[in-house]
Parts: sequence; C-alpha cells; structure tokens
Amino acid sequence: MLFNTVGFAIFFFLVFLIYWFVANKDLRLQNLFLLGASYFFYACWDWRFLFLLLFSTALDFFTGIKIGGTENKRRRKCWFLLSICVNLGFLGLFKYYNFFALSFARALEHLGLQVHPWTLQVILPVGISFYTFHGLSYVIDLYRGKIRPERNFVDYAVFVGFFPLLVAGPIERATHLLPQIKRPRRFDYGQAVDGLRQILWGLFKKVVIADGCAGYVNSIFSHPEGYPGSVHLLAALFFAFQIYCDFSGYSDIALGTARLLGIDLLRNFAFPYFSRDIAEFWRRWHISLTTWFRDYLYIPLGGSQVGTWKKIRNVFIIFLVSGFWHGANWTFIVWGALNAFFILPSILFRTHRNNLDIVAKGRLLPSVKEFFSMALTFGLTVFAWIFFRSESLGAAIRYCKTLFSSSLFTMPDPTDRPRAGFILLAGLFLVVEWLGRQEQYAIARLGIRWPVALRWLAYYAIFYFVADRYFFTGTRQQFIYFQF
Repeated sequence: MLFNTVGFAIFFFLVFLIYWFVANKDLRLQNLFLLGASYFFYACWDWRFLFLLLFSTALDFFTGIKIGGTENKRRRKCWFLLSICVNLGFLGLFKYYNFFALSFARALEHLGLQVHPWTLQVILPVGISFYTFHGLSYVIDLYRGKIRPERNFVDYAVFVGFFPLLVAGPIERATHLLPQIKRPRRFDYGQAVDGLRQILWGLFKKVVIADGCAGYVNSIFSHPEGYPGSVHLLAALFFAFQIYCDFSGYSDIALGTARLLGIDLLRNFAFPYFSRDIAEFWRRWHISLTTWFRDYLYIPLGGSQVGTWKKIRNVFIIFLVSGFWHGANWTFIVWGALNAFFILPSILFRTHRNNLDIVAKGRLLPSVKEFFSMALTFGLTVFAWIFFRSESLGAAIRYCKTLFSSSLFTMPDPTDRPRAGFILLAGLFLVVEWLGRQEQYAIARLGIRWPVALRWLAYYAIFYFVADRYFFTGTRQQFIYFQF
C-alpha cells in the first residue's frame, strides 16, 4: 500500500475517523486500534512477513524486560547479546546472505575453484532495515541504562510498527516516540492543518518531481551506451533530485500523517542540497539514520576524539557500514567510501562543525563563497550518487568514463533532453525550497501573510500538479527506499 495511491488515502481516512471519533475515549483502545491498523498496512505488502515483524517485536520486548529486571551484569549482557545477534542475524540472512555467498564464490573462481553456492530465493521483507534498527536502539538504550523497560506489549509494538514510519522511517528512538504513545492524545486543529500541508508538499515532491525525473533517469542509466557525456551529466543531476524528492517526500508524508494522529516523528531531512560541506550534508540528509550511526557506532568507537589513524578508521567504518546498510551491492559500499573520502579532510582539520547554522540565514541570497561552497558540495554528492544508482561497479565506471570524456561538452540531441516544462517546474520547486529553508519543510509558512484566497490558490496549484501527474500524465513509482 503506497502512500501515493488512492488506496492509502481511503485507508487513512477510515483510520482517522475511527481513531478520533470511536477510539478517542480510551488510550488503550486507541493504541490497540493503531497497532491493528499498522499490522493491516504491513500485511498489505506480504502478510507472511508480518510474522517476522511480530517475532522481532516480541524478542526485543521480552529481552528488554529481562535486561531491566536484573542487576547481574553477566545476565544483562547475555540477554542483550541474544537480542542483538538474532536481530542482526535475520537482517543478514534476508538482506546479505546471497551477497556474501556469491562474492565468496567469485573470489574462489579467481583461484581456479568452481563453487555453486546455495542462495535464498526469497524477496526482501519490506522495512526490515528500519524496524530492526528501531528495536536495536531500544535494546541498546536499555542496556546502557538510559531508559526503563516497557512492560506494555501493545505500546511497545506500536513504537516498532507505527505504520507511517514502518517501511521507510524515520528511524525512531524509544526516548522520543514511546512517551507520546503512552500519554493521552487530543485532536489539535492547528497540528492537523500543519500535517495536511506537509503531506501535500511530500506528495508534490514524490509524484511531480521524483516521478517526473524517474523516466528520464531510468532510460539513461539502463542503457547509457550511445549517449554523450552531457546526457550522462543531466541524468546524474536528475537522479540527485529524484532520490531527494522521493525519500524526503516519503518522510514528509510520514511526518504529516503522524501529526494528523497527534504524534510528532523525528525530522529526517533539512534541505541537504543547500549544504556548504559534506559534513553539513550528512547532518541534513536522512537525519534519523545518520544520528543512529553516530550514537551507536561512531561515538562508541571514539568518534573524532581519538588519534589521527583512529579518526580515519572511524570515518571509514561508519560510512562503509552506512553504504552496506543501503543494500547488498558493491556499488553502495563504494558510495559510502566516496563519502568517507569527501568528509575526511574536514574531520582531520576539525572544520566539520563550521557550518551549523542555516545558509544565508535572514538573507534572500547566499554570498559568493556560500554559493560556490554549495555548488562544490552538490557536485561531489551528485558524483557519488552515480555509484548509488548504477546496477554494478562496472556500469558505474563506464558511466563515469563517458561523463568525463570530451562528449561532456557536446549539446544533447533535442530528443535526449528532458521536457522544458518539467525543467521550469523543477526550477520553481528549487526556489520554493530555498525560500522555505528555515522552516521544518518548505511550505510550512507559505503565504502566511498573504490574503486567505491567494494562499489557498497556492495550495490548489500544488494539488493540481499532483492530481494531474497522478491521474493523467504519469505512472506511479514505488518509493526508492522501500528496497532498503
């Protein structure tokens, strides 16, 4: 059940009515209904994997009680390791087993040994990377003594399986979400309106911009032969916009949907393409995952408060793991390594926290230095995205060879160019994002001082583009991060 479908709109409308007008009198009933709705939502993908979600949830719930119920350090550690190993074991089995088996077989082939490994013929359970990390953060925080064990299974299951974030995040923390689940929620009109506005902008980013880029990107990346470097550059730029609008669009819809249910989720994007260095980019891109790796991997390794060689080690570990988290393919590992190389100078020279504020805050335009810093950061990011998008390392290398050839300076054939109308629309989107960069999302305060009629006209225009693309001029694309 995709967020950008009529089916989800009907599903959520019914959930909203029952949640606020039938189950609103009793918090326990409200949470039980929310859990049922979330499991129904997940079962619509593949009901068989619902049992895996239930097992993972029950495992962390009961091991959490055991960890919190004893002062014996050895027992605490045993229960902690049981939860960690089983969770990572399932994640590794479904997501990485085939990758390791086939990579090992290819390595043996280079030594002259022929091996035919047994592989799993099973699809990847949707959302497994996300809900596994929900449970891991809960168990780790519990083991560290930061939280107490949750003893209400329904409340804990809602924390893990809350349907707006279940399949593609944001990756929540128990310290942030569980207290909201456990306290009574009352309908707030202002919060609901804000949620609807964020959903509208998320749909625009996904349906109009991301899906509008998808056709062009897919055609070039699938068959790059015969296209000049200039077309490769355009496709790489379009993919940068596609993946940002696709994933941040999903996050906007998730946050807006949760807000309509009286729950605030963690912010996942903060206008990353306006970053002035790679460190700032990673503070603004997929924030919930970046901070997860920072808190549970990078800082325990010593972070940047260690010697030079350990700093380098820590940076590469966190980015290689981040790349591998995205998928079982060497392209993701190289993508992570590239970002490690890009960010390393700022870590070594301690400039990685130079740009903590919003770019050009309080000003309409950036300075010349800010502009070129953003352009350089965006260029490095686009280059790394080529490896992220390519099917294999060989395909990525061939793509880059053409990109950096003399054909980069040739004019694309008119039939190989994106439509001028879409480029203008994408440019308008970029302007709106820039003007709204100081808010939680771009149109949070759009037209706040305008006359009511003009403000609603702006909302109607956004809705018109979404409806036109959805019903008449486009095909619906699955969200990119559902595969992770």
